[in-house]
Amino acid sequence: MSEHFAIDTEKQEKLKAIILKLHRGAPVTEVKKDFGALIQGVSAAEVAEMEQALIDNGMPVEEIQRLCEVHVEVFQASLDKGKISSKVPGHPVQTMLEENNIARAKTRALKKAVLSWRFGLGSQKRVLAALEDLSNILVHYTRKENQLFPYLEKKAFTGPSRVMWGKHDEIRALFKEAREKLGRNDKSAIGSLHSLVVKIGRMIFMEEHILIPEAVRRLGDEEWAQIRIGEEAIGFAWTRPGAVYDPELVLAGAVKAKSRPVLSAASVAPAQPEVSKPVELATGSVPRGLLSTALTAMPVDISIVDAQDRVVYYSDSPHRIFPRSPGVIGRAVQNCHPQKSVATVNRILDAFRRKERSSARFWLDMGGKFILIEYHALYDEKGEYAGTLEFSQDLTELRALQGQRRLLDWD
Repeated sequence: MSEHFAIDTEKQEKLKAIILKLHRGAPVTEVKKDFGALIQGVSAAEVAEMEQALIDNGMPVEEIQRLCEVHVEVFQASLDKGKISSKVPGHPVQTMLEENNIARAKTRALKKAVLSWRFGLGSQKRVLAALEDLSNILVHYTRKENQLFPYLEKKAFTGPSRVMWGKHDEIRALFKEAREKLGRNDKSAIGSLHSLVVKIGRMIFMEEHILIPEAVRRLGDEEWAQIRIGEEAIGFAWTRPGAVYDPELVLAGAVKAKSRPVLSAASVAPAQPEVSKPVELATGSVPRGLLSTALTAMPVDISIVDAQDRVVYYSDSPHRIFPRSPGVIGRAVQNCHPQKSVATVNRILDAFRRKERSSARFWLDMGGKFILIEYHALYDEKGEYAGTLEFSQDLTELRALQGQRRLLDWD
């Protein structure tokens, strides 16, 4: 499942030259011709391997990202479009494919609404409704970012999370742009909507001909089961997964297949339940279960990153501002952000390590909410850098408070 192709260094250098041509502003038609010649007899997976090698050797991810649009156009004309092996209902791959099929139908509905509006046969409200319906695809992208990508990163395949996340953000920006223009009944929204539909179509193609085949090749049954379990924290676009695939059964079978350790008298003695075991803190001792419940109940999203920049904890509150799922644990924090934000993340962490700064604060308007995001450096008793605490809070209601309240208002 995790085998890799041998990298043809000559082809890798040719691919690098093509990317640099794009950077220097070469016409797309010329680049398409060069790229088409390069990939003759080469699978999409092998091209993905070459791209990964270029990233590993220091080529900026943004340059690889420039090639995405060319990928799709060339592959659509020359790639062997073999069917992806079918997965049982409920398997993460099958869910992605089903959501893509629905997305195709939703884009057709949006194009039909736009055409009617353009010629005065429909309203922008109908277009806006179709746009909002299609926007559920963003849940699909968020699930990829938070569940699939972390498992591919563990296989040293970081290209998708670094490159594809940037394309997701381009699509998110087009949704926002189209909404704003439609809100003004501005016909220039038609151009934004066309770009949006094209980019979503290309993303579907890249998923089904590059990302999913690579993921199926690299990930094993246990990893897919863990991905499926973590998906619930993010959610799904339009429809829930089928119930035939049982990830718990897959994991149970994997455990049973492994050799069982010899049990000692100590190992079979009654143990104190994990939830009631106390966690010793500097100013008290709290049962593990109570501490977890208290952290989850706090009106903020909490994440903790260790000294090696790995995410070791997040508070799984029911009303998180930013999505998190189990796949994030152990993940490099840089990979938890879109590529355009990584330089800022590294700047903050480097300043914390050098003790030049101990905190960083951001605030933004998001979907009508005022969100505060803070980072705080963590140092151990010796003053050594131990990690970073991140928390996010919705301050919309608190920001609007005036006067004072000195009495309980429950009555």
